Amino acid sequence: MTSTTTLHRTHLDWLESEAIHILREVAAECERPVLLFSGGKDSCVLLRLAEKAFRPGKFPFPLLHVDTGHNFPEVIAFRDQRAAELGERLIVRSVEDSMARGTVVLRHATDSRNAAQATTLLEAIAEFRFDACIGGARRDEEKARAKERICSFRDEFGQWDPKNQRPELWNLYNTRVHPGENIRVFPISNWTELDIWQYIERERLALPSLYYSHVRPVVRRKGLLAPVTELTPAREGETVEQLQVRFRTVGDVSCTCPVPSSAATPADIIAETAVTTITERGATRMDDQLSEASMERRKKMGYF
Repeated sequence: MTSTTTLHRTHLDWLESEAIHILREVAAECERPVLLFSGGKDSCVLLRLAEKAFRPGKFPFPLLHVDTGHNFPEVIAFRDQRAAELGERLIVRSVEDSMARGTVVLRHATDSRNAAQATTLLEAIAEFRFDACIGGARRDEEKARAKERICSFRDEFGQWDPKNQRPELWNLYNTRVHPGENIRVFPISNWTELDIWQYIERERLALPSLYYSHVRPVVRRKGLLAPVTELTPAREGETVEQLQVRFRTVGDVSCTCPVPSSAATPADIIAETAVTTITERGATRMDDQLSEASMERRKKMGYF
């Protein structure tokens, strides 16, 4: 007989329960898990899910951010503030440190460092011997991410082979790894961007201010609105405009673009998201204007 409680559970309740189950399963089965936390909206949702899974105790894993050195300062400040509020250990490893060691080499100093994060992440995994990295990737973001399992296996070289992944029948997650191997765990794989914002509204989660409508200088570049900053100045012939915008996703300043928007609250953003026809990464990431094969190659080298 179905209980009254079950009948009244919303789709967010089911998604939340699944994610909490995954977090607890990983904490129980893995020796050295870590939660990837950038200060972005998806990782903020992961933090709330971890709170519900493990509070009033401490998290059974530290937080890790792979910092490109080109992040929006508002997001970095929010990252540090949120970790301090929770009283959880935050480990930060920098792409710039990898560049100083010579393990990351860029063609130009202003190039996007998104892809280079893979090297720094693999170095952090080796340094701390992490066997599971819990991330906020979702299957609706782009096609290569949709090929991931919940527990996505990486070999001893940190590489991902989409043709060699373990089945997850009946929601059974295989977390066994040999020394040097690890898994990437995606508890919110089955969530959509709309689900994320509905959850943010329901849980009243704080986010970096960039996610909400604000006025900033931008230029039109490659069909997108590129933010004008010290790192990304306007180029010759470009016209700087002061537009009301918001960011659907935040990352490396050199490749993350805002969208025109007057949405100032989660409810406003939910209304916008419900009718949009372009994925958040397709609409806002210059370096994600790639073919599926290009993104898949990047992921095979260890990218998130």
